[in-house]
Amino acid sequence: MSKPLEAGVLAPTAGRRMAPPPAWARSLAFLGAVAAAWLSFAPQAFAHGVSSGDQAFLQANAGMQIVPFIYLGAKHMVTGYDHLLFLVGVIFFLYRMKDVWHYVTLFAVGHSVTLILGVVGGINVSAYVVDAIIGLSVVYKALDNVGGLERFLGFRPNPRLMVLVFGFFHGFGLATKLQEFELSREGLIANILAFNVGVEIGQVLALAAILIAMTAWRRTASFQRQAFATNVALMGSGFVLIGYQLTGLFAG
Repeated sequence: MSKPLEAGVLAPTAGRRMAPPPAWARSLAFLGAVAAAWLSFAPQAFAHGVSSGDQAFLQANAGMQIVPFIYLGAKHMVTGYDHLLFLVGVIFFLYRMKDVWHYVTLFAVGHSVTLILGVVGGINVSAYVVDAIIGLSVVYKALDNVGGLERFLGFRPNPRLMVLVFGFFHGFGLATKLQEFELSREGLIANILAFNVGVEIGQVLALAAILIAMTAWRRTASFQRQAFATNVALMGSGFVLIGYQLTGLFAG
């Protein structure tokens, strides 16, 4: 089996360009099922901010709270389906740990910078707009994985740069969750740094689980057949995220 192109584009097989699988009907049906499932529990699924219990704890405790903020950061990343969908797209065709490390590091740098600037610097952005862009990042990476960017744009944007850029938006997404309530200014910087450490811990834990599952899947004969349909479903999930956030923006 030929190695995929770096950063995940469906690669040519046996010297010829790999065409989309003939099972378009099954792929679209799968996409529709995913979209319907997401929409069926949208009120719970899309409300993935800090829980009311966690908010009450944070607002009731002033000063440095290093361990609780680490826990909350890790919890948010592990349960942050939008961040995880993007990570799945990023590593989908990355076979070498060196490449995984490079891309995930760029993503971590991006979201760390804007998370800290957003909260400490008081940079307020619309949560709906930011979360819609995060949904767009999922669509972008899935489209990149199937070679769609070259077809529609005529070129492929630098994949590493795009992961960094989208990392900035994911960081603002994290920041908007903490800006939903008033945090004590006492110990704020230490707490936000602790939250960011927790986010990175959660990212490592989630990434480890994803890599284990992906590695096992890649060893099966069905991987190449199912890769296209899976990225179509991933793209559909991103569109659902965008649609939900834009609906909230204009309806609210």
